[in-house]
Amino acid sequence: MKIGAENKKQLYWMIGLLAIAIPLAVYEFGGMGTGTSAAAPPATSSTSSNSGAQKKSGGVLAANNLLDPTLHTAMLDASRRVKYEAGGRNIFRMEEPPIPKVIATVKATPPPIATPTPVPPPPPIPLKFYGFASKSNEPKKVFLAEGPSIFVARQGEIVDRRYKVVQIQNNSVTIEDLLTNNRQPIPLTAR
Repeated sequence: MKIGAENKKQLYWMIGLLAIAIPLAVYEFGGMGTGTSAAAPPATSSTSSNSGAQKKSGGVLAANNLLDPTLHTAMLDASRRVKYEAGGRNIFRMEEPPIPKVIATVKATPPPIATPTPVPPPPPIPLKFYGFASKSNEPKKVFLAEGPSIFVARQGEIVDRRYKVVQIQNNSVTIEDLLTNNRQPIPLTAR
């Protein structure tokens, strides 16, 4: 008679499961008599000294036992006499505690009011307007100079990567400094 020889996979699975189940069973059922769940709590030094006094006086040890089911009315009366004094805070509401009032005994002088420093005016635009050119069917062009450099620009164009030509008139041109948002009219000058 062959036992398990027909299906070797089933035999290997059965051996593996038994190898796991046997140590678990020994662990669970091996220490049944030494369980700690029903053990009494250890006696502290205060309970052991009080219990000795009660044994001598003929009293019952149950007064200091932690598992004592008797009602101690003296302890209840003592706890009833304690008066609860609230600190002005409602523990059932989420709010900040009130700010304590400080009573100043010395008159304090108010701090000096800081006056804002005046904002300095933006620097003047260094471009010089010395002429314009206009052809029919074309917008006006202006000639602007900054030192040795000369720029030719139309209305709306940006000169020297900083100044925008806003408006061109016959005797002046309005320039906007893009870094400081300063608009300034520049009059026609002779070069």
